[in-house]
Amino acid sequence: MNKIFAIGDIHGCFDHLQVLIKLLDPDRQNDALIFIGDYIDRGSSSRQVVDYVIDLQSEFKKVICLLGNHEQMLLHYLDGIDEVMYLYNGGNATLASYGLQHSAFFRPRHTALPENHLQFFQKLLPYYENENYIFVHAGLMPGVPLAKQAISDLLWIRHEFICSDYDFGKRVIFGHTPRPDPLMMPNKIGIDTGAVYGGKLTCLELPAMKFHQV
Repeated sequence: MNKIFAIGDIHGCFDHLQVLIKLLDPDRQNDALIFIGDYIDRGSSSRQVVDYVIDLQSEFKKVICLLGNHEQMLLHYLDGIDEVMYLYNGGNATLASYGLQHSAFFRPRHTALPENHLQFFQKLLPYYENENYIFVHAGLMPGVPLAKQAISDLLWIRHEFICSDYDFGKRVIFGHTPRPDPLMMPNKIGIDTGAVYGGKLTCLELPAMKFHQV
């Protein structure tokens, strides 16, 4: 049976990611890699992480990359929107990884990033659904059909989703809210275990329901 490897929030932790992919050793033709978002910010190696994931997209038949709130903040920042918010949430580390620095005299815009990186950020998916699971960065608003979910909830929601026992029709695999260990509930599985805060980078292997961590 083909495997799905859902990988939690990386946040510039390139060493963790490299070790994890080697540990998983996915089949390039048959297995799927699903990244749950937040590749960048806070950690020191955001550019390297994005380079690596782009390379995986060329090597593997099925790599699905979701949008995280930090990628959305970066795109807003490059548009001149909510600059302070982005920098406050770890954006300076990402700019530094690209050899950039925000100042009163220089504010990076879209052309400051490599074109393939900008396209990577712009093409990230808000969610992914298969026959058994829904994959999303932050979660879903209970009671709202998937197609009508607000992007702000998909990328930012926390307590309304995490504390809910609502049946979303399929089990939801999500990140965004770090915990020391994966969160296992009947309606959801959380796989952000705070790699950038000294925790582990977590991957959930499906359908085996097996966790891999580095």
